Amino acid sequence: MFIDIEHGTGTRSIAETLEQTGVISHAWQFLAVRIIRPYASLQAGEYHFDHAASVFQVFDRIAHGDVYHFDFTAPEGSNVFDIARLLEEQDIMHADDFLRAAMNTAMIQDLSPKAKSLEGFLFPSTYRMTHAMKAVDLCRMMTEEFRKRWKKLSDSPRDVNAMVTLASLIEKETGAADERPLIASVFTNRLSQGMKLECDPTTIYAALLEHRYKGVIHRSDLDSKNVYNTYQHEGLPPGPIANPGAGALEAALHPADTKFIFFVAKPEGGRHQFSTTLAQHEQAVREYRAGAHATVASKPAR
Repeated sequence: MFIDIEHGTGTRSIAETLEQTGVISHAWQFLAVRIIRPYASLQAGEYHFDHAASVFQVFDRIAHGDVYHFDFTAPEGSNVFDIARLLEEQDIMHADDFLRAAMNTAMIQDLSPKAKSLEGFLFPSTYRMTHAMKAVDLCRMMTEEFRKRWKKLSDSPRDVNAMVTLASLIEKETGAADERPLIASVFTNRLSQGMKLECDPTTIYAALLEHRYKGVIHRSDLDSKNVYNTYQHEGLPPGPIANPGAGALEAALHPADTKFIFFVAKPEGGRHQFSTTLAQHEQAVREYRAGAHATVASKPAR
């Protein structure tokens, strides 16, 4: 049984709600405890009563503010759309409410003055929540956690927006912790040479922003002139495309020292082949395609 006590609710109203919901047998019992404990401050919030308890125990729980909490996890690499979907799927809040709150950049103006949303600054972690928590409260918790983590990682002045944007690309390109510094080196090497990053996840994000992503990348996605599409525009996209974890942020701040400028998935999947020349990369691509073709050919017909 969940009981929601709003701020400013009087003792009599609380007692009547507890009686009506069957938490206690009679409202007068709760009022009697109040007479005995006149200085107790009854706390607003959501309470969960899942087993029989005396009226004294119920009173004490409310006086101590034993509010019901639950955990919500935002995975590493999730973007604002992913987080909104998870919140709605878990019946925590409406997706649109979260997306609207995530458009309020006031919380990160000092870090990223030109940011269009909180994307990249909603640190992926597990958060303790209540059903009464609003979307703006969750966004504030997540951006505050980002600040704490960033302070631990960066001990010198950096372009925060650029580093978080780079980290978001790294996070979306690999789930292997040891590959993140290598991916970071590819991107930083390409940036230093004036090469386009040609990062597939940026084309997906551009399609998401335009509400046209269908689950796979089409030629039209690669040709899109959206500013987030790194196949069409040089340099980093204008902002993060996801919310990176500490590992990806660390890699962005400290990329490996390599000459790699290409990478492609290995045929067996899960990891990448890195190359320094176009010829090496083209060979790696042929191996990937051959491996992918062999995998499809080995599957039984349906």
